[in-house]
Amino acid sequence: MSIVTAPTPPEHQPATDLVHALRAVVRGSVDDSTRRRAEYSTDASNYRVPPQVVVFPRDVDDVLATLEVAREAGAPITSRGGGTSVAGNAVGPGIVIDFSRHVNQVLEIDPEARTARIEPGVIMADLQKQAAPFGLRFGPDPSTQARATLGGMIGNNACGPRAVAFGRTADNVLELDVVDGLGRRLTAGKGLDPVPGLDELVRRELETLRTELGRFGRQVSGYSLEHLLPERGADLAKALVGSEGTLVTILGATVNLVPVPAAPVLVVLGYPDMPTAADAVPALLAHQPLAIEGMDARLVDVVRRVRGASAVPHLPTGGGWLMVEVGGPTLDVAMDNARALAADAATDAVQVYPPGPEAAAMWRIREDGAGLGGRTPAGEQAWPGFEDSAVPPARLGAYLRELEALMASHGVDGLAYGHFGDGCVHLRLDVPLERSGDPLRAFMTDAAHLVAAHGGSLSGEHGDGRARSELLPVMYSPRAIEAFGAMKALFDPRDLLNPGVLVSPRPLDADLRRPAAHPLPALRGREGGFSFEHDAGDMTTAVHRCVGVGKCRADTTASGGFMCPSYLATRDEKDSTRGRARVLQEMANGTLITRGWSAPEVEQSLDLCLSCKACSSDCPAGVDMAQYKSEVLFRKYHRRLRPVTHYLLGWLPRWIRLVTSVPGLAQVANAALSWRPLAKVVLGAGGMDTRRSMVTFAPTPFRTWWRREQRKTSDRRDTGSPRPKVLLWTDSFSDSLSPSVPQAAVRVLRAAGYDVLVPEAEACCGLTWITTGQLPAARKKLTELLGVLGPYAVNGIPIVGLEPSCTAVLRSDLLDLLPDDPRAVAVSRQTHTLAELLMAPAPIGPAPEPESGWTLPDLSEVTAVVQPHCHHHSVMTYTADRTLLTQAGAKFRTLAGCCGLAGNFGMEKGHYDVSVAVAEHELLPALREAGPQDVFLADGFSCRTQADQLADVQGVHLAELLAAHLPARAT
Repeated sequence: MSIVTAPTPPEHQPATDLVHALRAVVRGSVDDSTRRRAEYSTDASNYRVPPQVVVFPRDVDDVLATLEVAREAGAPITSRGGGTSVAGNAVGPGIVIDFSRHVNQVLEIDPEARTARIEPGVIMADLQKQAAPFGLRFGPDPSTQARATLGGMIGNNACGPRAVAFGRTADNVLELDVVDGLGRRLTAGKGLDPVPGLDELVRRELETLRTELGRFGRQVSGYSLEHLLPERGADLAKALVGSEGTLVTILGATVNLVPVPAAPVLVVLGYPDMPTAADAVPALLAHQPLAIEGMDARLVDVVRRVRGASAVPHLPTGGGWLMVEVGGPTLDVAMDNARALAADAATDAVQVYPPGPEAAAMWRIREDGAGLGGRTPAGEQAWPGFEDSAVPPARLGAYLRELEALMASHGVDGLAYGHFGDGCVHLRLDVPLERSGDPLRAFMTDAAHLVAAHGGSLSGEHGDGRARSELLPVMYSPRAIEAFGAMKALFDPRDLLNPGVLVSPRPLDADLRRPAAHPLPALRGREGGFSFEHDAGDMTTAVHRCVGVGKCRADTTASGGFMCPSYLATRDEKDSTRGRARVLQEMANGTLITRGWSAPEVEQSLDLCLSCKACSSDCPAGVDMAQYKSEVLFRKYHRRLRPVTHYLLGWLPRWIRLVTSVPGLAQVANAALSWRPLAKVVLGAGGMDTRRSMVTFAPTPFRTWWRREQRKTSDRRDTGSPRPKVLLWTDSFSDSLSPSVPQAAVRVLRAAGYDVLVPEAEACCGLTWITTGQLPAARKKLTELLGVLGPYAVNGIPIVGLEPSCTAVLRSDLLDLLPDDPRAVAVSRQTHTLAELLMAPAPIGPAPEPESGWTLPDLSEVTAVVQPHCHHHSVMTYTADRTLLTQAGAKFRTLAGCCGLAGNFGMEKGHYDVSVAVAEHELLPALREAGPQDVFLADGFSCRTQADQLADVQGVHLAELLAAHLPARAT
């Protein structure tokens, strides 16, 4: 039997009847809305297959009910976990079952037997957390473990870096509770009896199974029928691992656990290039390492460019590196093992990292490889498809050399990394997919022949999916392909389970997402929006930065991550960065979402986006959903009537200036709005939640105070040696809502030896206009700002911003809204946070102490809860502030994640509950745990407001904290 290519999905029951039947028997959510189908139309692959309906089962009984309806209706079934499948394994045309929402429990951990019973939707990292108190863990650990589910790992036979030591998922599965395509529920373990005809299949195909399958560890492509051989234990459970949901639906599993390594040490080895690094692998394997990972130096260059040099530890010289983890019963033994391994590494470029922040930073870079590799060094979009090939480790160096030559012949580039200890290479390539899948087919076909020539596998851990199933005959004989078809016929003869994958596959260039998306070119000029220069001037290109790795679905707060606050609050794909990107991609496609910028699906998807910009830094692909949301609002409402909040909150600096410019009006407004009945009326009429409070206007804005201060001090100017100048830029919030902040900043900067300048004219950054999508008005504001700040910047005078969100505008959005104005570059480069200025070396930073008399105030008696503003984290990073607080002696806990107010978001009607839920993730618990004398440090006006309104805690700005601890002579 030769492999058959299925031209179209199987016929099945009309969608409305199917949905009604499901809702009659399923207690969980059954969602056939256009928006939900858009969110689940793709995974982390190149493919787009909108389902008819998405089911969120409450429990296993719901899953069984769903499967019964599907069989009766002839509807295809696709099982889905975290949706991080890279080969199109988790998309399908019928019913998609999302196990991750509810069927996600660790049922039992047996520390004596070192086993765990789990439901398929349990996130890998959650299993690791629950096993850790027993000193145990699940061995395989893919880089997506913070959001990948065990069911998905079983489906694809996932491996990860430490499969070198602990094996693949198949090697760690003991039993599976499954239902096949005929509705038979069975416990798969050792033995073939549960499936009639399986024993006969094995006897008939003994030679094929023994000679073509299981030849090396990472031979994942096709069905792993070698596990059915009698000499391998006739293990049906292991044979079902890696079948990609095409044979059975997994209801539960029993898996092995392994001891947590006692003292892992990371050794980084530098080589001239990646093939040379691969040549060294066989000698290193003799040392029994825990992991051997390869990483192209250009991948690390991406990290430095995007996140700054401080994000990358010191590395040995090289064009490519091996990251080798070794263990031992103690740290001393592990260090000895590391030195012994380095002696056999065929390189003198060696760096050893004991357990600690530097090793953790290197592993974070490696974990983000899929997203970081989504752009080539030239900035071109790079795609999966051939991202998971594997060869025996002894062939890896030669294979990589020939692969590089093949890439050159096709004119494509990519950043290689992967599990070199197992011979597995991850590689995304800039195949031009914008118009056609033809270039992808041409490269994939040639590459498949290259892999086969080296005795390798098209897939080393991601499965074949829609990307590689069609090419299996290049790797296997016709007899092996027939055996795969016979296996499918025993379990799913109607081809209802994940059709189009492995057996009777869809063409590899069918159902591609990118060629079907229409361009959305930037609107340039005075009446335009963002330029999207970093995405070739096209928003479609920008939203396709999302490659679906799903880091936005992971809770990374423990490691300092801020993304994605709305998803962490609701746990709904709709509210993840990825879910929003998928809806915007479908908007660009135009067949499922048909009303463009004004589509209700787009509005629903973006509604709970806080515009925190955390994804712009935390997403390894660099998705900036805050920018996309602003652009959508701009296109939707341009020259149209807007929501009332756009006029009230979007024009807030205008109203603030109006109130505070009239003497005495601020006091009157504050008194009136302090009366709750009136405040509620104003809030409600303005489209805001009536549980919120109005802002308090400063009776004396900072600029008024500054002019008075200048007049008072004009006769006693310092006539000594000239001081370095610094421009203190006061935004609207600092000027008229928190003037104590810039006043404190003046004291600190003068104490640090600066001559403080404040511009005569106001300079608004247009932040609130940006967040509400009023981009032409924002551009006008920023053009006026450049007229004020530009002369200082071009003359090299540092600019200090105090409000993080406004400072971030000058460091990021300014350049995208005014890309052709050279003053924008100058202002962006000269803009600093207060901590960045104080921590910078002279002449930008303060002169050395003997010259300036400046030392950091002593904060050794300060204990603080620190809430970095999201824009501070994502655009400027909090590194300088953390360094300053540490050097000043403060004891502090830095929170991760958004405060939940996020400017206008938390004030708006319909957002209050989510705003509070976001705050409950980190901020509010930390404030409740804080001691009575602890300081709440938050530079963001929104963050201080949230703490005040929800916890009755008054926050201080860094400038105020430093000013309060200046020595008496400096005040």
